[in-house]
Parts: sequence; structure tokens; C-alpha cells
Amino acid sequence: MIKTKDMKACFMGLGYIGLPTAIIAAKNGIKIIGVDINPKVVEMTNRGKLHIVEPGMEKMLQEVVQSGKLCASTIPEVSDAYFIVVPTPFKGNHEPDISYVESATRMVLPFLKEGDLYVIESTSPVGTTDKMAQLIFSERPELKNSIYIAYCPERVLPGNVIYELVHNDRVIGGINEASTKKAQEFYGQFVQGTLHPTNCKTAEMCKLTENSSRDSQIAFANELSIICDKVGINVWDLINLANKHPRVNILQPGCGVGGHCIAVDPYFISSEFPAESKMISTAREVNNYKAFWCSEKVQSAMLRFELDNKRKPVVAMMGLAFKPNIDDLRESPAKYITTKVMQSCNNAEILVVEPNIKEHNVFKLTDYREAYKKADIIVFLTAHNQFRELEWDDNKVILDFCGIFKK
Repeated sequence: MIKTKDMKACFMGLGYIGLPTAIIAAKNGIKIIGVDINPKVVEMTNRGKLHIVEPGMEKMLQEVVQSGKLCASTIPEVSDAYFIVVPTPFKGNHEPDISYVESATRMVLPFLKEGDLYVIESTSPVGTTDKMAQLIFSERPELKNSIYIAYCPERVLPGNVIYELVHNDRVIGGINEASTKKAQEFYGQFVQGTLHPTNCKTAEMCKLTENSSRDSQIAFANELSIICDKVGINVWDLINLANKHPRVNILQPGCGVGGHCIAVDPYFISSEFPAESKMISTAREVNNYKAFWCSEKVQSAMLRFELDNKRKPVVAMMGLAFKPNIDDLRESPAKYITTKVMQSCNNAEILVVEPNIKEHNVFKLTDYREAYKKADIIVFLTAHNQFRELEWDDNKVILDFCGIFKK
């Protein structure tokens, strides 16, 4: 293995995972070239400016840029290791699209040489690593048995990425044992958690399994919240009491499930194995329905207010991010609910609040304190810390879908 101080790694994709991982690797002495097709992301990165919200990360970015350990570009360079950290979106019918992975792989193909390491971190359908290996060897047959190819999914929580990239265990699966070991050597330079070796198919399935499991657990809580609403039970109290059982640990309900992991990864299984994945598919349906249910509850509250008060209400939609205290709106149920309410508002005034972003190209944003003071109906969609500073107001209609007040 090349010594850290002499090693160069190329990260294809500078998004929510690629950029933080590149920064951590650079912080540990590895020279990094970060590649992104968005020139603005490249320009900001080279100025030491973070284009995502992640506590503590910008200071680290400035350090590694100033030291020359990390620079960004729109094209790759000759390196010793290449990491594919690009999105894997959907095609129609929730079929995963690995075209970004393939495109990034084709970009690095001309640069690959004997002894190099190629790793996919992007969430991928089972078999993707083998497909990319076949692509590489079909285009560059001289590299067969001469380079190392592996899959290593990330396991990080937005908002705590710096700690988790270093301390979380990682599952690493190569196309052969030598590839697994080579990838373990690389990650061992900055990961303090245990590096668990396996094969690439198992590693791919492990990532999908983890998030499908969490999706199913959240679906139970969300389904329970709908039932409790129907019979007039406080779901927060109920879950707290049920969790007193030593072997019960029910999660907290919300307005759905978002993000580019839990809301997406189960489809990678269900699209490939539709007959076998009944529970996984149902959990997805429940969590998608919860967002629809929340939007219906808001619209009903607006109609009731108008009938009772002979005027249209002012409504504050509190939160757009898919989870608390981050700026990530990908697959966000809060954004979906806000959009649905605005589409059906019939000229009512809708105040949109998201304290973790400065502006949005669709929504005009309002300060959370101003919105809370002005609105007749308050809809809590994301449990941001700022919202917990607010006090319950009996004069307002409060729809608390994320447990700010747990009332």
C-alpha cells in the first residue's frame, strides 16, 4: 500500500457524502482531487466554502484547501484510488438508475492503472459493483486481475458526519479477497470503527437492508399515529408508556420519511424482488401515505377555520428539511406537504419556514418567530431545535406532526 503522504485519491462527487469523506481523508494526510460536474460546487470548494450545511465541516475544508491536500475540479486526474460517490436516482416505477455511477466510472476509465483501487460508495442495486467491474475490464482488458474493485457504503447521520465518518463501523466488500483487503487498508487510514470484510454483493445488500429495516420501524410508528388520531389517544404518551417494556423500542412518528437513504433504498430491493418484498413495500406505502394524510389534516383545519371565523387563515408550515437541524430537502415529506397545501390553499396566506436555508427557488421563506406570531394555524413538520424555543399558544390551531410539544 502506498504511504499516506504519497497517496492521491480521486472522489467522484462532492455532495453530502463525497465532500465530507474527501475532507476527512485529506485531513488524515491523503492528497485529494474532488470532482463534481457542478462548476459552482468546484469553485466554492476551492475557496474553502461549504455548499452544504454540516457543523464543523467548513473549518476543516478551509484547513485542507489551504494546506494543498484537497482541490476540486470538474475532471478527474491520475490517482492511486478512485471513489464513486454520486447519486443513484430513480427511473420510472421506482427503478434505480445507475447511469450516474456508470458515467463517473467512464470518466475515470482512462486514468486507471495497475495497482489502483476503485470503490463505489453510492447506494446501488445488488450486482452494481460486478457490472462496473465488467465495464472496466471490457474497456480496459489489460487491467483484469491488476486493479482492486470494492463496494463500501457510508453510514452517517447528517449533522454528525465528522464524528460518524471516523468512528462508525464500515462494511467493505470486494470483487475478490485481495480487493477487500486493499479497500480496508485505505479506509483504515482514517476510520477508527471496525472494518468488516465481506463480498461486494453482501455489502450492497447490507446498505439496502439497514435502511429498509429503519423504514419499516418508522412505518410502524407512523401507522400507530394515524390510529391514535382516529381514537383520540396522544401517540407520544402511548409510545412512551409502551417503551417502558424492556424489549419494546418504538420510534417516534413524523410526517413521513425523507432523505436520500431511508426513503429511497427500500425501492432498490422491492423493484428487483417485487414478489418477495411484501413487508418492505408496505412500509414504503405507509410512510408515503403519512405525508398525504398530514396534508389532508392541514387542509381540513384550514377549511374549519374559515367556516368558524368567516375568513381565510394564515398558515405557517414549519420546516422543509427531511429531518431536524439540517438543510437537506431531498425526498422531504415536509416539502411535499407544504407544496400540496399551497396548491390547494385557495388564496390563503401560507408562510413557509426553514431556518437552515437562506433562500429557496420555489418557496419564499419567513423567519420562524415571525411566522409563529402571525399565523392562525401552525403546522410543525420538522423538529428543528429553534422550534422547541416556542411556547404553546392556546389561541392558535397547532398541528404537531413531529413532536415539538407532544400534544
